[in-house]
Amino acid sequence: METILHKAGQSRTAPSDPVDPITTEVVRHALNSAANQMKRALVRTAFSPVIYEVLDFAVALYDRDVRLLAQAPSLPMFMGTLNFCVIEAVKGIGGEENLNDGDIIIYNWPYGTGSHPQDLAVVMPAFHEGKLVGYAAIKGHWLDIAGKDPYCTDTIDVFQEGTIYPGVKIVEAGRMVEPIYRIILANSRVPKMIAGDLNAEIVGVRTGVRALLEVVARHGLAEFGRAVEEMFDHGERVVRTYFEAIPDGTYSGSGVMDDNGVEPGQIPFDITVIVEGDSVRLDYSAAPPQQAGPINCPVPSTISTSRVAISMLAGMGEAPNEGHFRAIEVVTRPGTMFHPLPPAPCFLYGWPAVQAIEAVYQALSHAAPEIVPAMSGGCICSLVHWGTREKTGEPWADGAPHPVGQGAWKGHDGGTMLHIAESATRFSPVEVWESRNPWLVECMELVPDSGGPGQWRGGMGVDFAFRMLEDTYVTTSVERTENGPWGLAGGSGGRANAVRIERAGGAVENRPKATRIPMPKGDLLRLRTGGGGGYGAPGDRAPEAVLADLEDGYITEDYARRHHPHVPLPDRKS
Repeated sequence: METILHKAGQSRTAPSDPVDPITTEVVRHALNSAANQMKRALVRTAFSPVIYEVLDFAVALYDRDVRLLAQAPSLPMFMGTLNFCVIEAVKGIGGEENLNDGDIIIYNWPYGTGSHPQDLAVVMPAFHEGKLVGYAAIKGHWLDIAGKDPYCTDTIDVFQEGTIYPGVKIVEAGRMVEPIYRIILANSRVPKMIAGDLNAEIVGVRTGVRALLEVVARHGLAEFGRAVEEMFDHGERVVRTYFEAIPDGTYSGSGVMDDNGVEPGQIPFDITVIVEGDSVRLDYSAAPPQQAGPINCPVPSTISTSRVAISMLAGMGEAPNEGHFRAIEVVTRPGTMFHPLPPAPCFLYGWPAVQAIEAVYQALSHAAPEIVPAMSGGCICSLVHWGTREKTGEPWADGAPHPVGQGAWKGHDGGTMLHIAESATRFSPVEVWESRNPWLVECMELVPDSGGPGQWRGGMGVDFAFRMLEDTYVTTSVERTENGPWGLAGGSGGRANAVRIERAGGAVENRPKATRIPMPKGDLLRLRTGGGGGYGAPGDRAPEAVLADLEDGYITEDYARRHHPHVPLPDRKS
């Protein structure tokens, strides 16, 4: 098939009357505040730890043309897809003309949301004096919507992955649509949690619409519109200025999937980054064919991946809006892993997307290694557990990503945190895990020597150990177990990810990517998250930095002797 060029954002087509820059800043901050109000309302009312602790969601506000006005810090990979969710959700109910004040739509067709069906979008239009002026949108992870399993690594078509809601009203003109609500609850193994989270999302979008309309009313629709255009133009200038400083050229980066979930064998892929003047094009057209297993990444998430990769580098720390995406172009080829066609399975869409960000940075390192980090652990290292409680017979489920070592970059050691595709999310505190779930956390610790050596050291990986206190099922979704992270500019790679199950009877199993693993009471699940790659030659690391790492327990003496022989170590015998 022919390739398709996607414009990630559209520049202004016609000039508008100038607006006071102070007013523009007031409007920008008011919109960011409105998005944060949405986030707070959702977190305060959600039932599932995956929402209120992990923050596995995104919230955003859009104008009538579905251009991003503001978003609250949460899951970046979701944020870049919410405009597609709004467009397709509205299409699903027949278009703008079928929207009423007070309507709320749900939508989760993966090729429109970019995600697996569990990542369901909730969209509400905003009307000012009877005129449609924008939308509030939330996409959050629902623990179960009647897929073959609550979390899957082995689906072979999209219909195994969960119930599809192809753009239907859950609230019409302010009133709950009871038949749809009952269908939702009937299609979940944990209906109480789904009911709580759905109602929390309804609270969230209503909060966002109310806050957006307050901003519009305060400034008037005309002045608000002019301020928004100026806001977008500023975001565009920020990103274009960044790329003007990078040498023009065509650069390539690569990633590799351990397998596709249903067939053995690694799946390598390449991404080309083309810098020309003040714009950048990310070309995914050389991706392998869409896979039989669920590692296919739908186009909205491929575009979101590109937005995240670029805005994390070029956004100057600003909260992004539509303008930040105008310099980005994306090329895909239908029928490939980064542009799958229905009914290709896509439950693990995020795992190639995470590696794609690293591949983009690897590509840009060929142009300017000082502007990008070495590779991180390269995965979100997700575990999802579920079962039935012994005493009550109640169904339960929980899941979380886990932190990895981040790559070092020029002048800085790598940290240990969730992958940047999940930045602003988190994993639950141990106290929450153990109070809500039938396991004991026997180990959660940074691992010495796991970060890649370099002039600047890669971040350390983390070891987790979960002891099952009741019979449980678990799905493991962990990539980059066969290929560790790469270093940069002479730095070396960090350790790879791994998952091991230690049975109560003594058997040991490596299970990094598997669905519905039975874990009887007494079994132990060990997760080893990867360390980040190092930057620069290890022989150039400052002696005081090596000694500080040794003192803090980040490295061992053996590591120091092997990688930093230029540093005399203290005599510990005395």
